[in-house]
Amino acid sequence: MFESLASSFNKILNKIAGIKKISSQDLDITLGEIKAILIDADVAVSVVDDFIVKVRSKALGQEVLKSLTPGQMIVKIINDELIKLLSSDEGEGDEGGIKLKSNKLNTVLMLGLQGSGKTTTSAKLASWFKKQLKKVLLISTDVYRPAAREQLATLGQSLGVDFFSSNSNDPIEIAKSGLKYAQDKGYDVAIFDTAGRLQIDERMIQEARSIKEICQPQETLLVVDSLSGQSAAAVAKKFHEELNISGSLLTRIDADNKGGAALSIKAITGQPIKFLGTGEKTDALEPFEPKKIAERILGMGDLQALVKEAEKVIDKEKAEEAAKKIQSGKFDLDDYLDQIKNLSKMGGLSKIMKFMPAGISGMQNRMKSLGFDDDSLKKQEAIICSMTKKERRDPERITMSRKKRIAQGAGVKVSDVDNLLKHFAKIQDTVKKASKINFSEAASKMGLNKFF
Repeated sequence: MFESLASSFNKILNKIAGIKKISSQDLDITLGEIKAILIDADVAVSVVDDFIVKVRSKALGQEVLKSLTPGQMIVKIINDELIKLLSSDEGEGDEGGIKLKSNKLNTVLMLGLQGSGKTTTSAKLASWFKKQLKKVLLISTDVYRPAAREQLATLGQSLGVDFFSSNSNDPIEIAKSGLKYAQDKGYDVAIFDTAGRLQIDERMIQEARSIKEICQPQETLLVVDSLSGQSAAAVAKKFHEELNISGSLLTRIDADNKGGAALSIKAITGQPIKFLGTGEKTDALEPFEPKKIAERILGMGDLQALVKEAEKVIDKEKAEEAAKKIQSGKFDLDDYLDQIKNLSKMGGLSKIMKFMPAGISGMQNRMKSLGFDDDSLKKQEAIICSMTKKERRDPERITMSRKKRIAQGAGVKVSDVDNLLKHFAKIQDTVKKASKINFSEAASKMGLNKFF
Protein backbone atom coordinates (compact mmCIF):
# COMPACT_ATOMS: atom_id res chain seq x y z
CA MET A 1 0.00 0.00 0.00
CA PHE A 2 1.43 3.38 -1.12
CA GLU A 3 4.95 1.87 -1.53
CA SER A 4 5.93 4.23 -4.34
CA LEU A 5 4.73 7.34 -2.49
CA ALA A 6 6.29 6.18 0.79
CA SER A 7 9.63 5.54 -0.90
CA SER A 8 9.65 9.00 -2.50
CA PHE A 9 8.66 10.73 0.75
CA ASN A 10 11.28 8.78 2.67
CA LYS A 11 14.08 9.98 0.39
CA ILE A 12 13.06 13.62 0.79
CA LEU A 13 12.45 13.51 4.54
CA ASN A 14 15.68 11.64 5.22
CA LYS A 15 17.56 14.50 3.57
CA ILE A 16 16.05 17.17 5.81
CA ALA A 17 15.43 15.31 9.09
CA GLY A 18 18.98 15.67 10.39
CA ILE A 19 19.74 19.12 8.98
CA LYS A 20 20.41 21.72 11.70
CA LYS A 21 20.13 24.78 9.49
CA ILE A 22 17.49 25.32 6.80
CA SER A 23 16.90 28.50 4.83
CA SER A 24 13.57 29.56 3.34
CA GLN A 25 15.07 28.69 -0.06
CA ASP A 26 15.85 25.16 1.20
CA LEU A 27 12.26 24.87 2.39
CA ASP A 28 10.94 25.94 -1.02
CA ILE A 29 13.09 23.31 -2.73
CA THR A 30 11.86 20.59 -0.35
CA LEU A 31 8.22 21.61 -0.76
CA GLY A 32 8.69 21.71 -4.53
CA GLU A 33 9.93 18.10 -4.42
CA ILE A 34 6.99 17.07 -2.23
CA LYS A 35 4.56 18.77 -4.61
CA ALA A 36 6.07 16.87 -7.54
CA ILE A 37 5.74 13.45 -5.88
CA LEU A 38 2.14 14.15 -4.78
CA ILE A 39 1.12 15.13 -8.30
CA ASP A 40 2.95 12.07 -9.64
CA ALA A 41 0.91 10.01 -7.16
CA ASP A 42 -2.30 11.28 -8.82
CA VAL A 43 -3.35 13.50 -5.94
CA ALA A 44 -5.74 16.20 -7.18
CA VAL A 45 -3.76 19.36 -8.02
CA SER A 46 -6.03 21.59 -5.92
CA VAL A 47 -5.44 19.32 -2.90
CA VAL A 48 -1.67 19.37 -3.46
CA ASP A 49 -1.56 23.17 -3.71
CA ASP A 50 -3.59 23.59 -0.52
CA PHE A 51 -1.41 21.08 1.35
CA ILE A 52 1.84 22.81 0.31
CA VAL A 53 0.48 26.24 1.34
CA LYS A 54 -0.45 24.93 4.80
CA VAL A 55 2.92 23.25 5.37
CA ARG A 56 4.82 26.36 4.25
CA SER A 57 2.66 28.60 6.45
CA LYS A 58 3.25 26.42 9.53
CA ALA A 59 6.99 26.13 8.87
CA LEU A 60 7.44 29.87 8.48
CA GLY A 61 4.85 31.01 11.02
CA GLN A 62 6.35 29.10 13.96
CA GLU A 63 9.93 30.17 13.22
CA VAL A 64 10.74 26.54 12.64
CA LEU A 65 13.69 27.39 10.42
CA LYS A 66 15.43 29.16 13.33
CA SER A 67 14.97 26.28 15.78
CA LEU A 68 17.69 23.83 16.84
CA THR A 69 16.07 20.93 14.94
CA PRO A 70 14.34 22.52 11.92
CA GLY A 71 14.49 19.36 9.82
CA GLN A 72 12.69 17.24 12.41
CA MET A 73 10.10 19.95 13.03
CA ILE A 74 9.31 20.19 9.31
CA VAL A 75 8.86 16.41 9.18
CA LYS A 76 6.43 16.70 12.12
CA ILE A 77 4.49 19.50 10.38
CA ILE A 78 4.19 17.39 7.22
CA ASN A 79 2.97 14.43 9.28
CA ASP A 80 0.43 16.59 11.16
CA GLU A 81 -0.90 18.13 7.94
CA LEU A 82 -1.22 14.71 6.31
CA ILE A 83 -3.30 13.51 9.26
CA LYS A 84 -5.54 16.59 8.97
CA LEU A 85 -5.87 16.03 5.24
CA LEU A 86 -7.05 12.46 5.81
CA SER A 87 -9.19 13.05 8.93
CA SER A 88 -12.84 13.93 9.20
CA ASP A 89 -13.86 17.32 10.58
CA GLU A 90 -14.94 15.60 13.80
CA GLY A 91 -11.40 14.97 14.96
CA GLU A 92 -7.82 14.64 13.86
CA GLY A 93 -6.58 11.09 13.48
CA ASP A 94 -10.00 9.60 14.26
CA GLU A 95 -10.71 6.00 13.38
CA GLY A 96 -13.02 5.09 10.53
CA GLY A 97 -15.78 2.52 10.56
CA ILE A 98 -19.47 3.10 11.26
CA LYS A 99 -21.15 3.79 14.57
CA LEU A 100 -24.63 2.26 14.66
CA LYS A 101 -27.68 3.55 16.49
CA SER A 102 -29.00 0.99 18.94
CA ASN A 103 -32.56 -0.33 19.17
CA LYS A 104 -33.44 0.59 15.59
CA LEU A 105 -32.82 -0.45 12.01
CA ASN A 106 -29.69 1.15 10.55
CA THR A 107 -29.70 1.46 6.76
CA VAL A 108 -26.60 1.82 4.59
CA LEU A 109 -26.79 2.92 0.94
CA MET A 110 -23.92 1.77 -1.29
CA LEU A 111 -23.09 3.86 -4.36
CA GLY A 112 -20.40 3.66 -7.02
CA LEU A 113 -19.46 3.22 -10.65
CA GLN A 114 -19.57 -0.20 -12.29
CA GLY A 115 -16.35 -2.10 -11.64
CA SER A 116 -15.51 -0.25 -8.43
CA GLY A 117 -16.09 -3.40 -6.36
CA LYS A 118 -19.33 -2.15 -4.83
CA THR A 119 -21.16 -5.48 -4.59
CA THR A 120 -18.18 -7.32 -3.08
CA THR A 121 -17.62 -4.42 -0.69
CA SER A 122 -21.29 -4.58 0.38
CA ALA A 123 -20.70 -8.20 1.39
CA LYS A 124 -17.45 -7.29 3.18
CA LEU A 125 -19.28 -4.59 5.10
CA ALA A 126 -21.99 -7.08 6.06
CA SER A 127 -19.28 -9.39 7.37
CA TRP A 128 -17.80 -6.52 9.40
CA PHE A 129 -21.19 -5.80 11.00
CA LYS A 130 -21.78 -9.50 11.66
CA LYS A 131 -18.52 -9.69 13.61
CA GLN A 132 -20.03 -7.02 15.87
CA LEU A 133 -22.90 -9.44 16.51
CA LYS A 134 -25.37 -7.48 14.39
CA LYS A 135 -28.21 -9.06 12.45
CA VAL A 136 -27.58 -7.97 8.85
CA LEU A 137 -29.67 -8.05 5.67
CA LEU A 138 -28.26 -7.58 2.17
CA ILE A 139 -30.55 -6.02 -0.45
CA SER A 140 -29.61 -5.69 -4.12
CA THR A 141 -31.47 -3.14 -6.26
CA ASP A 142 -29.23 -3.79 -9.29
CA VAL A 143 -31.60 -5.20 -11.91
CA TYR A 144 -29.36 -4.27 -14.85
CA ARG A 145 -26.07 -6.11 -14.49
CA PRO A 146 -26.44 -9.82 -15.30
CA ALA A 147 -26.35 -11.99 -12.17
CA ALA A 148 -25.71 -8.98 -9.90
CA ARG A 149 -28.34 -10.11 -7.41
CA GLU A 150 -27.16 -13.71 -7.61
CA GLN A 151 -23.60 -12.56 -6.87
CA LEU A 152 -24.64 -10.73 -3.69
CA ALA A 153 -26.86 -13.64 -2.62
CA THR A 154 -23.96 -16.09 -3.04
CA LEU A 155 -21.58 -13.85 -1.12
CA GLY A 156 -24.14 -13.46 1.66
CA GLN A 157 -24.66 -17.21 1.86
CA SER A 158 -20.91 -17.83 2.15
CA LEU A 159 -20.78 -15.37 5.06
CA GLY A 160 -23.92 -16.58 6.79
CA VAL A 161 -25.62 -13.23 6.10
CA ASP A 162 -29.26 -13.03 4.99
CA PHE A 163 -30.15 -11.82 1.50
CA PHE A 164 -33.50 -10.29 0.57
CA SER A 165 -34.85 -12.16 -2.45
CA SER A 166 -37.36 -10.47 -4.77
CA ASN A 167 -38.93 -11.40 -8.10
CA SER A 168 -39.44 -7.75 -8.99
CA ASN A 169 -37.37 -6.02 -11.66
CA ASP A 170 -38.19 -2.56 -10.34
CA PRO A 171 -35.35 -1.15 -8.16
CA ILE A 172 -37.74 1.18 -6.32
CA GLU A 173 -40.16 -1.63 -5.49
CA ILE A 174 -37.28 -3.85 -4.31
CA ALA A 175 -36.04 -1.05 -2.02
CA LYS A 176 -39.52 -0.56 -0.52
CA SER A 177 -40.23 -4.25 0.07
CA GLY A 178 -36.67 -4.88 1.28
CA LEU A 179 -36.92 -2.08 3.84
CA LYS A 180 -40.28 -3.36 5.13
CA TYR A 181 -38.90 -6.89 5.41
CA ALA A 182 -35.88 -5.65 7.39
CA GLN A 183 -38.14 -3.68 9.74
CA ASP A 184 -40.59 -6.54 10.24
CA LYS A 185 -37.88 -9.13 10.91
CA GLY A 186 -35.95 -7.00 13.40
CA TYR A 187 -32.67 -6.56 11.56
CA ASP A 188 -30.02 -4.26 13.02
CA VAL A 189 -28.54 -3.32 9.64
CA ALA A 190 -29.85 -3.32 6.06
CA ILE A 191 -27.31 -2.74 3.28
CA PHE A 192 -28.72 -1.53 -0.04
CA ASP A 193 -26.44 -2.32 -2.99
CA THR A 194 -27.44 -0.03 -5.87
CA ALA A 195 -26.72 -0.40 -9.59
CA GLY A 196 -23.49 0.97 -10.97
CA ARG A 197 -22.88 2.55 -14.35
CA LEU A 198 -19.82 2.93 -16.53
CA GLN A 199 -20.22 6.65 -15.98
CA ILE A 200 -22.44 8.96 -13.94
CA ASP A 201 -25.70 9.72 -15.75
CA GLU A 202 -28.98 11.38 -14.82
CA ARG A 203 -30.92 8.11 -14.80
CA MET A 204 -28.49 6.58 -12.33
CA ILE A 205 -28.58 9.63 -10.06
CA GLN A 206 -32.37 9.86 -10.10
CA GLU A 207 -32.76 6.17 -9.26
CA ALA A 208 -30.27 6.46 -6.39
CA ARG A 209 -32.11 9.55 -5.10
CA SER A 210 -35.40 7.64 -5.05
CA ILE A 211 -33.87 4.69 -3.20
CA LYS A 212 -32.21 7.04 -0.72
CA GLU A 213 -35.54 8.75 -0.06
CA ILE A 214 -37.10 5.36 0.65
CA CYS A 215 -34.47 3.88 2.98
CA GLN A 216 -33.40 7.15 4.69
CA PRO A 217 -29.87 5.81 5.23
CA GLN A 218 -27.74 6.50 8.30
CA GLU A 219 -24.77 6.17 5.94
CA THR A 220 -24.57 6.94 2.21
CA LEU A 221 -21.27 5.43 1.17
CA LEU A 222 -19.41 5.81 -2.11
CA VAL A 223 -17.25 2.87 -3.19
CA VAL A 224 -14.21 4.04 -5.17
CA ASP A 225 -11.48 2.07 -6.91
CA SER A 226 -8.27 3.51 -5.46
CA LEU A 227 -6.44 2.69 -8.69
CA SER A 228 -8.59 5.18 -10.61
CA GLY A 229 -6.21 7.99 -9.59
CA GLN A 230 -7.28 11.61 -10.12
CA SER A 231 -10.58 10.57 -11.70
CA ALA A 232 -11.56 9.18 -8.28
CA ALA A 233 -11.70 12.72 -6.90
CA ALA A 234 -13.90 13.90 -9.79
CA VAL A 235 -16.27 10.95 -9.34
CA ALA A 236 -16.49 11.54 -5.59
CA LYS A 237 -17.16 15.25 -6.11
CA LYS A 238 -20.03 14.55 -8.52
CA PHE A 239 -21.64 11.90 -6.30
CA HIS A 240 -21.41 14.18 -3.27
CA GLU A 241 -22.96 17.11 -5.12
CA GLU A 242 -25.85 14.96 -6.32
CA LEU A 243 -26.43 12.56 -3.42
CA ASN A 244 -24.68 14.07 -0.37
CA ILE A 245 -22.52 11.09 0.57
CA SER A 246 -21.54 10.61 4.23
CA GLY A 247 -18.26 8.87 3.48
CA SER A 248 -16.35 6.61 1.13
CA LEU A 249 -14.76 3.17 0.95
CA LEU A 250 -11.62 2.66 -1.11
CA THR A 251 -11.18 -0.71 -2.81
CA ARG A 252 -8.00 -2.40 -4.10
CA ILE A 253 -5.93 -0.32 -1.71
CA ASP A 254 -3.51 -3.26 -1.37
CA ALA A 255 -2.56 -2.81 -5.04
CA ASP A 256 -2.30 0.99 -4.86
CA ASN A 257 1.34 2.10 -4.89
CA LYS A 258 0.47 5.78 -5.28
CA GLY A 259 -2.33 6.73 -2.88
CA GLY A 260 -3.72 9.66 -4.87
CA ALA A 261 -7.36 8.70 -4.34
CA ALA A 262 -6.97 8.35 -0.57
CA LEU A 263 -5.32 11.76 -0.30
CA SER A 264 -7.84 13.51 -2.55
CA ILE A 265 -11.31 12.22 -1.75
CA LYS A 266 -11.74 13.53 1.78
CA ALA A 267 -10.40 16.96 0.83
CA ILE A 268 -12.64 17.17 -2.25
CA THR A 269 -15.88 15.99 -0.60
CA GLY A 270 -15.28 17.04 3.00
CA GLN A 271 -16.53 13.58 4.00
CA PRO A 272 -14.34 10.95 5.70
CA ILE A 273 -12.98 7.73 4.29
CA LYS A 274 -14.68 5.01 6.33
CA PHE A 275 -12.99 1.80 5.19
CA LEU A 276 -10.20 0.39 3.05
CA GLY A 277 -10.58 -2.76 0.97
CA THR A 278 -7.26 -4.54 1.44
CA GLY A 279 -7.70 -7.73 -0.59
CA GLU A 280 -10.09 -10.14 -2.25
CA LYS A 281 -11.11 -12.10 0.85
CA THR A 282 -14.42 -11.24 2.49
CA ASP A 283 -12.68 -10.14 5.69
CA ALA A 284 -10.26 -7.86 3.81
CA LEU A 285 -11.90 -4.66 5.00
CA GLU A 286 -10.39 -2.43 7.66
CA PRO A 287 -11.57 0.82 9.24
CA PHE A 288 -9.66 3.82 7.92
CA GLU A 289 -7.22 5.27 10.46
CA PRO A 290 -5.64 8.58 9.31
CA LYS A 291 -2.66 8.45 11.68
CA LYS A 292 -1.62 5.01 10.50
CA ILE A 293 -2.05 5.89 6.84
CA ALA A 294 -0.02 9.08 7.29
CA GLU A 295 2.75 7.03 8.90
CA ARG A 296 2.73 4.57 6.01
CA ILE A 297 2.87 7.38 3.46
CA LEU A 298 5.85 8.92 5.25
CA GLY A 299 7.61 5.55 5.26
CA MET A 300 7.19 4.93 8.99
CA GLY A 301 5.48 1.58 8.47
CA ASP A 302 2.53 0.18 10.42
CA LEU A 303 3.68 -2.41 12.92
CA GLN A 304 0.36 -2.36 14.80
CA ALA A 305 -1.45 -3.48 11.64
CA LEU A 306 1.15 -6.22 11.19
CA VAL A 307 0.47 -7.48 14.72
CA LYS A 308 -3.27 -7.54 13.97
CA GLU A 309 -2.63 -9.56 10.80
CA ALA A 310 -0.54 -12.03 12.79
CA GLU A 311 -3.20 -12.40 15.48
CA LYS A 312 -5.76 -13.32 12.82
CA VAL A 313 -3.85 -16.31 11.47
CA ILE A 314 -1.39 -17.54 14.10
CA ASP A 315 -2.50 -20.23 16.55
CA LYS A 316 -1.57 -18.85 19.97
CA GLU A 317 -0.97 -22.28 21.54
CA LYS A 318 1.28 -23.36 18.67
CA ALA A 319 3.18 -20.08 18.88
CA GLU A 320 3.79 -20.58 22.61
CA GLU A 321 4.88 -24.17 21.96
CA ALA A 322 7.33 -22.98 19.27
CA ALA A 323 8.72 -20.35 21.67
CA LYS A 324 9.34 -23.03 24.32
CA LYS A 325 11.15 -25.20 21.76
CA ILE A 326 13.37 -22.29 20.78
CA GLN A 327 14.16 -21.59 24.44
CA SER A 328 15.08 -25.25 24.95
CA GLY A 329 17.19 -25.29 21.79
CA LYS A 330 14.90 -27.81 20.09
CA PHE A 331 13.48 -26.71 16.76
CA ASP A 332 12.79 -29.24 13.99
CA LEU A 333 11.57 -29.04 10.39
CA ASP A 334 7.94 -29.45 11.50
CA ASP A 335 8.30 -26.26 13.54
CA TYR A 336 9.95 -24.51 10.61
CA LEU A 337 7.09 -25.66 8.35
CA ASP A 338 4.58 -24.11 10.77
CA GLN A 339 6.42 -20.77 10.53
CA ILE A 340 6.41 -20.92 6.72
CA LYS A 341 2.66 -21.63 6.72
CA ASN A 342 2.04 -18.72 9.10
CA LEU A 343 3.95 -16.39 6.77
CA SER A 344 1.86 -17.66 3.86
CA LYS A 345 -1.40 -17.07 5.77
CA MET A 346 -0.32 -13.48 6.40
CA GLY A 347 0.16 -12.92 2.68
CA GLY A 348 3.80 -13.90 2.42
CA LEU A 349 7.01 -11.99 3.05
CA SER A 350 6.22 -9.43 0.35
CA LYS A 351 3.03 -8.36 2.15
CA ILE A 352 4.69 -8.35 5.56
CA MET A 353 7.48 -6.08 4.31
CA LYS A 354 4.86 -3.54 3.22
CA PHE A 355 4.05 -2.94 6.91
CA MET A 356 7.69 -2.20 7.69
CA PRO A 357 9.29 1.27 7.79
CA ALA A 358 10.73 2.29 4.42
CA GLY A 359 14.34 1.73 5.46
CA ILE A 360 13.60 -1.80 6.66
CA SER A 361 11.48 -2.52 3.59
CA GLY A 362 14.65 -2.27 1.54
CA MET A 363 15.70 -5.52 3.19
CA GLN A 364 13.31 -7.39 0.89
CA ASN A 365 15.71 -7.20 -2.05
CA ARG A 366 18.62 -8.28 0.14
CA MET A 367 16.60 -11.22 1.48
CA LYS A 368 15.67 -12.23 -2.06
CA SER A 369 19.32 -12.22 -3.10
CA LEU A 370 19.95 -14.70 -0.26
CA GLY A 371 17.17 -16.94 -1.55
CA PHE A 372 14.75 -15.99 1.22
CA ASP A 373 11.61 -14.83 -0.54
CA ASP A 374 8.04 -16.05 -1.16
CA ASP A 375 9.02 -18.33 -4.06
CA SER A 376 11.84 -19.99 -2.14
CA LEU A 377 9.59 -20.46 0.90
CA LYS A 378 6.95 -22.20 -1.25
CA LYS A 379 9.67 -24.49 -2.58
CA GLN A 380 10.89 -25.19 0.96
CA GLU A 381 7.34 -26.01 2.07
CA ALA A 382 6.98 -28.53 -0.78
CA ILE A 383 10.31 -30.15 0.13
CA ILE A 384 9.46 -30.51 3.84
CA CYS A 385 6.02 -31.90 3.01
CA SER A 386 7.74 -34.61 0.93
CA MET A 387 9.70 -35.81 3.96
CA THR A 388 8.63 -38.46 6.45
CA LYS A 389 7.93 -37.48 10.07
CA LYS A 390 11.21 -39.06 11.18
CA GLU A 391 13.15 -37.11 8.55
CA ARG A 392 11.60 -33.83 9.70
CA ARG A 393 12.52 -34.55 13.31
CA ASP A 394 16.05 -35.68 12.46
CA PRO A 395 17.31 -34.18 9.16
CA GLU A 396 20.74 -35.76 9.67
CA ARG A 397 19.28 -39.15 8.74
CA ILE A 398 18.54 -37.88 5.21
CA THR A 399 20.92 -39.76 2.89
CA MET A 400 21.45 -39.18 -0.84
CA SER A 401 18.83 -41.78 -1.80
CA ARG A 402 16.34 -40.06 0.51
CA LYS A 403 17.22 -36.68 -0.98
CA LYS A 404 16.42 -38.00 -4.46
CA ARG A 405 13.08 -39.35 -3.24
CA ILE A 406 12.22 -36.07 -1.51
CA ALA A 407 13.23 -34.01 -4.55
CA GLN A 408 11.10 -36.14 -6.85
CA GLY A 409 8.10 -35.85 -4.52
CA ALA A 410 8.45 -32.07 -4.29
CA GLY A 411 9.15 -31.57 -7.99
CA VAL A 412 12.52 -29.92 -7.34
CA LYS A 413 16.22 -30.63 -7.84
CA VAL A 414 18.35 -32.52 -5.33
CA SER A 415 20.42 -29.33 -4.97
CA ASP A 416 17.27 -27.56 -3.71
CA VAL A 417 16.94 -30.18 -0.96
CA ASP A 418 20.62 -29.67 -0.09
CA ASN A 419 20.13 -25.90 0.09
CA LEU A 420 17.16 -26.29 2.44
CA LEU A 421 19.08 -28.61 4.76
CA LYS A 422 22.06 -26.23 4.86
CA HIS A 423 19.73 -23.28 5.50
CA PHE A 424 17.93 -25.15 8.28
CA ALA A 425 21.22 -26.21 9.87
CA LYS A 426 22.09 -22.52 10.23
CA ILE A 427 18.67 -21.85 11.78
CA GLN A 428 19.18 -24.69 14.27
CA ASP A 429 22.61 -23.33 15.17
CA THR A 430 21.08 -19.89 15.81
CA VAL A 431 18.31 -21.43 17.93
CA LYS A 432 20.84 -23.34 20.05
CA LYS A 433 22.84 -20.17 20.65
CA ALA A 434 19.68 -18.24 21.56
CA SER A 435 18.66 -20.93 24.06
CA LYS A 436 21.87 -20.30 26.03
CA ILE A 437 21.12 -16.61 26.52
CA ASN A 438 19.70 -15.66 29.91
CA PHE A 439 17.33 -12.91 28.81
CA SER A 440 16.28 -12.01 32.37
CA GLU A 441 19.91 -11.56 33.44
CA ALA A 442 20.74 -9.52 30.34
CA ALA A 443 17.65 -7.36 30.85
CA SER A 444 18.58 -6.77 34.50
CA LYS A 445 22.03 -5.50 33.50
CA MET A 446 20.39 -3.09 31.07
CA GLY A 447 17.81 -1.93 33.62
CA LEU A 448 14.99 -3.51 31.62
CA ASN A 449 14.16 -6.38 33.98
CA LYS A 450 10.70 -4.97 34.73
CA PHE A 451 9.66 -5.99 31.23
CA PHE A 452 10.59 -9.69 31.76
